Amino acid sequence: MDDSAWQTVDRLVAWLDQGSSLPADTKTMLQILKITEEAGEVAEALIGVTGQNPRKGFSHSWQDVENELCDVIITAMVALARVNPQGAGALFEQHLAAVATRCDAPAGS
Repeated sequence: MDDSAWQTVDRLVAWLDQGSSLPADTKTMLQILKITEEAGEVAEALIGVTGQNPRKGFSHSWQDVENELCDVIITAMVALARVNPQGAGALFEQHLAAVATRCDAPAGS
């Protein structure tokens, strides 16, 4: 992931901070909780794609699901930037690389 994505995340954190007078630790906790809210919106969109809510029927598209998944990713990136303001990008890259090694390991390792 390039640095511009993390620069955008930093801008989002600053923008969110402008609209809140809460203490930093409260903002961080609420941002982490926001991930769950966004994941619920993915679930709602998926239910809407499959028409499994009899009251709403087919109320969403796969594009809605994609957009909601993007919101989950952005929200998680903002939360990580709040938890680790100086090193979120590097931490993520390191963690992603470590997870990626799993697909290179022989099965059952």
